Amino acid sequence: MRQRTGGRPRAVRMSVELPLWRALTGYRILTLGYALTLFLLNYREYAHPLGAALYMGVLTLWTLLTWNRVTSAERCTKPFLIADLTIALAGIALTFFVDTAERIHAGGATLPSIWTGGAVLGLAIKGGWRWAAAGSTLVAAANLLERGSAARDTVHNVVLVWVSSIAIGYIVEVARASERTLARALQIDAATRERERLARDIHDSVLQVLAMVQRRGAQLGGEAAELGRMAGEQEIALRSLVAGGLLPPQPSAAQLAEDAELVRTVAPTAVPPAGPCDVRALLAPHAGAAVSVSAPGTPVLLEAAAAAELAAAVSAALDNVAKHAGGGARAWILLEDEPDAVIVTVRDDGPGIPEGRLADAEREGRMGVALSIRGRLRDLGGSAELVSVPGQGTEVELKVPRGSEGT
Repeated sequence: MRQRTGGRPRAVRMSVELPLWRALTGYRILTLGYALTLFLLNYREYAHPLGAALYMGVLTLWTLLTWNRVTSAERCTKPFLIADLTIALAGIALTFFVDTAERIHAGGATLPSIWTGGAVLGLAIKGGWRWAAAGSTLVAAANLLERGSAARDTVHNVVLVWVSSIAIGYIVEVARASERTLARALQIDAATRERERLARDIHDSVLQVLAMVQRRGAQLGGEAAELGRMAGEQEIALRSLVAGGLLPPQPSAAQLAEDAELVRTVAPTAVPPAGPCDVRALLAPHAGAAVSVSAPGTPVLLEAAAAAELAAAVSAALDNVAKHAGGGARAWILLEDEPDAVIVTVRDDGPGIPEGRLADAEREGRMGVALSIRGRLRDLGGSAELVSVPGQGTEVELKVPRGSEGT
């Protein structure tokens, strides 16, 4: 999962085990109190009360001194669990020597009583159902030996501890597997979003520059044509990368350096300012002879990062109009300031988008609509709706909810 600190996402480790460890800590302390209460109430009935009192003192010190050892999986080590179980088993065995035969046959509680369950649960949480089965089996054997017979109530308690501990151990294993799967899914999702963000930036800058260089080089001829050819090769390689396909053979380092210098010169990266931003100011530069911009008379404020992403999506939509709607096409931008969202509609009077063309474009690596428009709005928690009727133009509605931030 991710939390925000100072406006930036921060990764937080998820753990389904933490509540179980906390519950086990409380269980050990509460059951210690229960065992001490039983011992004090029946102190005079023991055959050797001093021996029983000595064990209860050891049990109390052990529990209080090690209470924080069961607060996490890292602190609850295997040697500690073995020692914990050993103390529980010793208490059960000692009951046979310090208690009277009448109380034992009558079903009297052992010295550690239900505190023993904490040792078994610790094994279940730490090692899963196999550790739980081993621990509960030892506890069951110790109880049967202490009682001297398989009485109904003894068998009932033994089976209850055995089944419950194994069930909890199995649940813990399933929870761990689910946690690992979720963590992997979150990693894949984060990597996918980062890849899409990079693809949008490539589409909005590098690919457009390379396409422009290729066209101009072909028009000028000579050495410029060779530069255009190299730019075309780079455009194909980058489009393959954006589409997730295999890259063709890489150009030389000198070619890459020349192309990088050209991109830095022609398309420098702009960093949006911090704080609220007026979306009108970002859309106003698009106004011209072929593009009309309609906006409210008052500022339309969004967080700077969200406003920049929205403006970039509008630019991508206008680029599509310029490329596919024809030289004589007109476009209209309508900015609406709603109480819960900011809506920008981009409409043109071009020929529209043929059915299936968007899917074909994605397969070809042309991701303008998929990434530069829909991908940006999705990352902002908004939506991008595209309606196109052949012969009647295309309309793109971009909606950004209030409080959105760029991720």
